[in-house]
Amino acid sequence: MKDTGIKKAPDISSIEVNGSLHEFIMGGRSHPCTKETSEMLNVDDKEKEIALTYHSERLAIASGLISTAPSTPIRIVKNLRVCDDCHSARKLLSKIFGRVIIVRDHNHSHHFCEGFCSSRDFW
Repeated sequence: MKDTGIKKAPDISSIEVNGSLHEFIMGGRSHPCTKETSEMLNVDDKEKEIALTYHSERLAIASGLISTAPSTPIRIVKNLRVCDDCHSARKLLSKIFGRVIIVRDHNHSHHFCEGFCSSRDFW
């Protein structure tokens, strides 16, 4: 894509927390709670760099986990298709934290609950 000059839209994920909309952009570190959400990801510096660069929804989910009550569903809107890695991670996070995570990408709505996705891993 670089050789032909084609540019991909940046990965953007949004979450509403306590009536405020928060946007996380691929590679962006300007959000006020970036430090806390980075710590929530709990990965080493090299892995953190990769996670923050390519997966904005990971920051949005981490923000939701630290900013909302444990019973509150986390709702994310994403402008690009969900990747397989993030899909698997969300299933795991929904089970570990006992949270409902709803992610709407440009094609589908994914409802993660107790380690399962409403898409039945097909989308």
